[in-house]
Amino acid sequence: MIEVGLKHISELVVSDSMTAQAMGSGDLPVLATPAMTALMENAAMLAVASELPEGSTTVGGHIASSHLRPTAVGAKVVAIAEVTRVEGRKIELAVSAYCGDTLIGEGTHVRYVVDREQFMQRLSGS
Repeated sequence: MIEVGLKHISELVVSDSMTAQAMGSGDLPVLATPAMTALMENAAMLAVASELPEGSTTVGGHIASSHLRPTAVGAKVVAIAEVTRVEGRKIELAVSAYCGDTLIGEGTHVRYVVDREQFMQRLSGS
């Protein structure tokens, strides 16, 4: 059962392919905002994954975040996601990202519980 307080930490080491320069979101060789956001979403997905009914998954519905500090290639980044509210299929989470003890980003994320098969069938118009 998905409950308030469920938490997960995901981490990465910044590589050249994760930079703003490589991803096209900027022109500097620092951690790209889309890469940081993806790490936050990964932590959110994994925070609830083990509590889902068989055949279900979650999909992102909304994310709002700040990107407060640059992070160099080679640095380790951790993202923390914690469930703050559950309302039926809707799950709200607080997300944050750190490089060491320095907060580099934070925000909120909404995910929805969906049936995997039904969700994928919508792609084909079935």
